[in-house]
Amino acid sequence: MQNRSETRPLAGKVAVVTGSARNIGKAIAMRLADEGAALVINARTSQAEVEATVNEIRTAGGQAVGCLADVTRPADVERLMHCARDEFGGLDILVNNAAVRQEGRLDTLTLEDWRSVLAIILDGAFLCAQAAAPLLRQSDSGAIVNIGGLTGSSGGSDRAHVVTGKAGLIGLTKALAWDLSDDGITVNLVSPGMVATDRTHSSSAVRPRHHSVHKPLLGRRGTPEEIAGVVYSLCGPDGRFMTGQTIHVNGGTYLP
Repeated sequence: MQNRSETRPLAGKVAVVTGSARNIGKAIAMRLADEGAALVINARTSQAEVEATVNEIRTAGGQAVGCLADVTRPADVERLMHCARDEFGGLDILVNNAAVRQEGRLDTLTLEDWRSVLAIILDGAFLCAQAAAPLLRQSDSGAIVNIGGLTGSSGGSDRAHVVTGKAGLIGLTKALAWDLSDDGITVNLVSPGMVATDRTHSSSAVRPRHHSVHKPLLGRRGTPEEIAGVVYSLCGPDGRFMTGQTIHVNGGTYLP
C-alpha cells in the first residue's frame, strides 16, 4: 500500500514561490507543499514570517526552507534559485507572486514611485524567470505561474504604476510561453480578483478605491486558498497542455 507522500501529484517536485510568507503567496506555498512539493519560502525582509511559514509546512509533514531575497536584485535572485538547487536538487515550479499594492493619484506619483513598483512586479518576474530557466529546463514538467491582478485587465484609479505592472505581466507571460515552449516549460498567469487578505503589513493598508467600483457577481471576496487551487492546477500533471494563458479568478468581477 502506497503512503500519502508517494501518491501526491507533486511528490518529488521543487517550487520557489516569491513573496510567500503571507497572504496569497503563503496559501500557494501551503497548497503546493500539501500536494507533495518541496518549497522555498521567500520574502524580502520578513524573517519571522518566513520562518513561521516554513515551520508550518514542516509541522504538516512537508519540506521547506526559507530564503530572504529581494527580487529586484539579480544577485539575490540567483541566490534564491541556487537555494532550491542546493537544498532540494533542482527546480520544477516558479511562482512569481512578489508585488506591492501602492496607490496614488497621477499628479502625486513620483518617478521613484513608478520605478519601484515596476521593479518589483515586472523586473522581479523577469529576473526570476531568467534565473530559473536553466533549472526548469532540467525538469520534465517545468512550470512558471505569474500572479497578476484584476486592474491589470480592467484598469483602476489611483494606481497607474500597479495597473501598468500587472498588465505588463500578461505580455511577459505570453513572451515567456513562446521562448520556453521548446523546453517543455509552461508559463501562465493567474489574475486574482478581490481577495480577503491581511493588508496590515502592506505598503497600502487602506482599502483600494477600485474595490468600491468592482463588484463580484458571486457577492463575496475570494480566499487565498481559492487562488492557490488554480495555481496548483497549472503546476500539476493536469496542467501540461496550458501555456501562455491568463486565468481570471474573480467571482465574476471581470468578464473578459
